[in-house]
Amino acid sequence: MSTTGIRFDLVLVFFIYGLAFFSMGIALALESGRTPVLVERRAIRPLALFGLLHGMHEWVEIILLQGIWLGVPFPPQLASVRVGMLAISFIPLVYFGALMLQRTEQRYRYTGLSITLGLLLLYLLLVLYAARLDPDSFLPRADALARYLLAIPGGILAGLGLRARARQFRAEKRPNLATPFEWAALGFAVYGLTQVFVPPVDMALARSINSAFFLATFGFPVQVARAAMAVLITLNLLRAIQAVEREREEKLLAAQQARLEALELVQRDLVEREALRRELLRRTVIAQEDERARIARELHDETAQFLTALSLNLATLRNSVPLNLKIEEIVAQLQNQTRQMSQGIYRMVHDLRPAQLDDLGLVAALQYLAEEEQQRTGLKVTLEIDGTRQRLDQLVETVIFRVAQEALTNVARHARCDQARLQLRFRPGEVNLRVQDEGIGLKPSADPSFLSSLGLAGMRERAESIGGKFSLVSQPGHGTLVEVTVPISEPGLKYAEEEPYESDPFDVGG
Repeated sequence: MSTTGIRFDLVLVFFIYGLAFFSMGIALALESGRTPVLVERRAIRPLALFGLLHGMHEWVEIILLQGIWLGVPFPPQLASVRVGMLAISFIPLVYFGALMLQRTEQRYRYTGLSITLGLLLLYLLLVLYAARLDPDSFLPRADALARYLLAIPGGILAGLGLRARARQFRAEKRPNLATPFEWAALGFAVYGLTQVFVPPVDMALARSINSAFFLATFGFPVQVARAAMAVLITLNLLRAIQAVEREREEKLLAAQQARLEALELVQRDLVEREALRRELLRRTVIAQEDERARIARELHDETAQFLTALSLNLATLRNSVPLNLKIEEIVAQLQNQTRQMSQGIYRMVHDLRPAQLDDLGLVAALQYLAEEEQQRTGLKVTLEIDGTRQRLDQLVETVIFRVAQEALTNVARHARCDQARLQLRFRPGEVNLRVQDEGIGLKPSADPSFLSSLGLAGMRERAESIGGKFSLVSQPGHGTLVEVTVPISEPGLKYAEEEPYESDPFDVGG
């Protein structure tokens, strides 16, 4: 089979022609699956369909031309398929152009579907008439009619629709989209006009104005002009798609930046709220301790002194009245009750604000707490001090002491054991308190009201009020560990950045 008659220049033209429209169809089909920006999804899909079908049509025409050049014509059915593909490919182009005008130019009252159906109906009627008039020239006439009735209106409508959309982009101050649409509109308009030059056929206009006339006038086939317009259209639509993609990326970056700023704002708000909460807790603890100190002072200065005076008066009464066993017994009972009340008030004053905490520091206060707990409840508490002992900020010492006090109270009441271990460890930059027992432990699903009665929330809030961390580790049958770790400043600084916690020390001794 000789290849001498093959026109490789025309093969290249048809290949580029088909490739341009087919590429446009693929790109628009992909774009139609995303958020519509160029045009409505309803309109972009017909244009994509036109590109795919018309691109394949040009490649089918290459096959048929090779058969003609080589003298080996293909079956007539393939020529019928080519003409059918040609006509069908122009239908979505007409629909696209009419729909674009309908959406962009409000003065048009017609619909894209009505124009498309009208032109298609007219085309079918004329094709049927041509088939009855001369069956032998049916396919060339159908080809010419498809170009006259579908391709020319489709190209012009598409150009007008894209031009109207370009004006909208200009009004929106988006020249990066307006310019490619203007060039694509020009390309479709010229492409539609080139469809006037149909293959030579025995029809009124086609006898004189046809592809042969174009070749004789301009010196190159009309397919070159159509291929050039196809490339122009495709390149500019691809430019528009790229511009839209850049806009999407900019919007995405802006949205991400706004989201990051919002997250930073929320984070700052949370930090501020946390700082405010800690400050509120700190002031609450200070207020509680001040109130405890005030009550302890009043009990010591007023009630205890009153009981002391009462005891002295009873002694004087006992020595002044005549010896009477009954009166002496009553006075002795009153003296005994007065001593018990004095001892109770003494313990209450120490519980409210132990003098050791203010005068001697945390270590001495914990030693007093361990001894007092053993005398009062029988709980044997082992105190261990690790690290270099030092005085801490008064509020820090108060919080650690209160946590130890509450934890030991829980052990005595609920742990069902008679021993506990109290550890105070001084570390660089922090102090750690551990209260551990080997009692019955806590159930993970324990009643919340029961857990609340243990004072766990109060211990946690006290620890957090000074920037500490509170943890509770417990398993049924394996005891409970309460641990508090508090960051501290260098020795001697004592939280210089915070307001000093002030509580007047006083003597609660007898």
